[in-house]
Amino acid sequence: MSKGTNNKLTLIFVLSVSFIVASLITFLLTYYYSYLQFQLLGDFCGGILEKHPDCEQTILEVLKSNRTYSMLSTDENILLSFGYQQSDFLGINGKIFLIASLGFLAGGSLFLFSFWHWNKNKIARIKTLTGYLEKVNMGSQGLLLDTSEDEFSRLQDEIYKTITTLYQTRDAALEEKNNFADNLSNIAHQLKTPITAISLSVQMMKEHPSFDYSEQIRRQLNRLTHLEEALLLLSRIDAGTLVMKQNAVDVFTLLTLASDNLQELFMQNGISVDIPEAGEINIIADLDWTMEAIINLMKNCMEHTKAGTTVHCSYEKNPLYVQIRIWDEGNGFAKEDLPHLFERFYHGENGSVGGIGIGLSLSKAIIEMQNGIIRAFNLHENGACFEICFYSH
Repeated sequence: MSKGTNNKLTLIFVLSVSFIVASLITFLLTYYYSYLQFQLLGDFCGGILEKHPDCEQTILEVLKSNRTYSMLSTDENILLSFGYQQSDFLGINGKIFLIASLGFLAGGSLFLFSFWHWNKNKIARIKTLTGYLEKVNMGSQGLLLDTSEDEFSRLQDEIYKTITTLYQTRDAALEEKNNFADNLSNIAHQLKTPITAISLSVQMMKEHPSFDYSEQIRRQLNRLTHLEEALLLLSRIDAGTLVMKQNAVDVFTLLTLASDNLQELFMQNGISVDIPEAGEINIIADLDWTMEAIINLMKNCMEHTKAGTTVHCSYEKNPLYVQIRIWDEGNGFAKEDLPHLFERFYHGENGSVGGIGIGLSLSKAIIEMQNGIIRAFNLHENGACFEICFYSH
């Protein structure tokens, strides 16, 4: 049984005892006053008969006719005209006051005890909650409060929820800070390579003018432009300002448009694309951004397979999601690279030369923003495979 329940039972017990004591005292006092009234009336009648024996019949008739006479009315009481008061006939009034005082003292003591007990528990609970907050402010983690059912239970729950939320917010802020520092370092490294190459090309052009150096500068500038666009896109995704349209997109059309954008690169590398049509299957997505994600995946497969091979695509639908697969006929991913493939600026063992390590992370972010997931794995018969699932709900 919880502490709060015990407190409630104690209070109920105290109140019950108080009511019983009050009722018993009331009954005893009523009985005692009735006894005094009976004795006083008997003595009074006895005194009259002793002096006037012939009045017996008269007294009997008066008693019968006034049996229900109200003892509360004193307006016409003849005793008042004789100078008597009600207190003059109480007899042993000191005992009556003693009994009443004892009853009042007993009830008051029980009430004070119950109030003290309740106040003591309240102060203890406040000290517990205050101590918990003090420990939290001092940096203690993983603190749990004992669960108890009382008037402070809801406050305790709200405090614990608030502390948990603050811990999560702090951890997220620290993680975001570390990620920002890592991203900043990676961006600086990515900028350093083309800038250094441009500087060397400019220096060499001054000494040995040649068109080859200008072509190299152009390639590095293109790389910087691509890096800038990718970083701006990442910043929009992180800030939540990238708006995705919600339209019905045919998967075969999506894959075909993505491969068309890479057609020239496929031809240069001697690689073909196989996209068998599997009927009309739609997903709810943004065509342009989803195509950008698919292009990055196809390009990654193209860069990790040999000339004369094929990049394959397939898609199917079940009651839960639409599944898209893109795979190549290369050697697959290195085992140590699999857990890090979608990390920003990560370069795997077989990463493409000149890549900036953002393409796969962008694809993952775009897909997840549209109620989808993506994973990468190696096929049993060699080859790397990307699997995307767009959920229906």
